Amino acid sequence: MDNNVYLLTAKASGQQILIDAAADSPAIRKLLSEAALDSNVRTKLSLIVTTHRHRDHLRALAEMAKSPGVLTACGDDDADSIAEQTGVKADRRLSQGDIVGVEGIWLSVIRLTGHTPGSVALAYAEAGQPVWVFSGDSLFPGGVGNTDRDPERFDTLFHDVVERIFDSYTDDTVVAPGHGNFTTLGTERPHLAEWAARGW
Repeated sequence: MDNNVYLLTAKASGQQILIDAAADSPAIRKLLSEAALDSNVRTKLSLIVTTHRHRDHLRALAEMAKSPGVLTACGDDDADSIAEQTGVKADRRLSQGDIVGVEGIWLSVIRLTGHTPGSVALAYAEAGQPVWVFSGDSLFPGGVGNTDRDPERFDTLFHDVVERIFDSYTDDTVVAPGHGNFTTLGTERPHLAEWAARGW
């Protein structure tokens, strides 16, 4: 499915956050090994955050969560479905405004209902640098995530994306989606009215 998997490593502590343990455990383990070689301290996967309950974003979750000391987190309203599919019960169920992370990396939780009931995005801010928003499948270059052409789901997702991302962060904010290329809020902002009009 050409999923994006994101690995964040705290420079001082070596603790790591994996965002979406998608379908390929060996590729994720290779990513972890490469990150270890690129770090000045010993690295350790400490937290896996799943952005939403769709299978292509969690097929490697059970395997990766077996590592000693790894905690898991996901949106509250997707947690039961994720547990049913993977056998992994979330150590933390996330809601709008929560902070989740490890020593040296803290992420703000943004709930975005519509693609799934419990989808979350994660915002990382570092002083003097653009904010990064890891948006899962809720925001992409060119539009919001798939809502199966359901007007109610689209309206909910569009409202959440506008209010909680576009109205909350500046144009230099980088959007790192669950599939495909990065974009910025400044690139996408001029098209919001077009997205609303087309309804997808």
